[in-house]
Amino acid sequence: MNANPAACLIGWPAAHSRSPLIHKYWLKQFGIAGDYRIEAVEPAALADFIGSLAARGYCGANVTIPHKEQALALSVPDARARAVGAANTLYFVEGELHSTNTDVEGFIGNLDASATGWSVDGEAVVLGAGGSARAVVYGLVERGVARVHLVNRSRDRARALAQPYGERVRVVAWEEVGAVLPEAGLVVNTTSLGMRGQPPLPLDVSVLRTDATVADLVYVPLDTALLQAAKARGLRTADGLGMLLHQAVRGFELWFGQRPQVTPELRALVEADLAAA
Repeated sequence: MNANPAACLIGWPAAHSRSPLIHKYWLKQFGIAGDYRIEAVEPAALADFIGSLAARGYCGANVTIPHKEQALALSVPDARARAVGAANTLYFVEGELHSTNTDVEGFIGNLDASATGWSVDGEAVVLGAGGSARAVVYGLVERGVARVHLVNRSRDRARALAQPYGERVRVVAWEEVGAVLPEAGLVVNTTSLGMRGQPPLPLDVSVLRTDATVADLVYVPLDTALLQAAKARGLRTADGLGMLLHQAVRGFELWFGQRPQVTPELRALVEADLAAA
């Protein structure tokens, strides 16, 4: 490892990411004289930037919207990144640029930590069919959930996501979500609905089972209307900030050689930063 290793977040735009706060906290905790920076790279310049990542002094990078699919093509992806169809973490192996997708373990790790006792029995409902939904569906199928109902306004996009999984993933029209909610043991919102500045998410949690778990990948606001409604019913919940924290763990380990932990102190630090924004 370099004496002063550095990683970065590549996005367009990327200015409001909390990733530097997370990784710099861990660098300080481990006493590593490294750095984590934000690099705003427009799509047309991505191939050149990634091709010169090491020359720019980086031992790896996170990749965010809209670069995750292109980053997959510009690196050697592992089985998970290939299955999800997107890369969010780049790292070097003997000088060769590899990629993976840590959104999968970020989502599952957050569920395990925040919604202790959530069950893989029964069915799951996933709202949305974008990059985050790809990671969520892969993680749920890998974990053993028997049936995932994929709900999206664009049926074609949902079908493309569901196709590799056969009968395990069933596409449901957006207007028909009410029909699959009563049997769902887990509901996951991967859309931007409910995010600050976006339209609300019209979902009736009153029809959910009393042992259901509700997860929302949105973390601005932290306590979304969906999560508030779920908590009012006494349901288990998992928020988007938890996923953000847990998905960062393996990237840090790949770049800096130490495996960090998601602690209450780190979460409080990022919560305070979100509240101040």
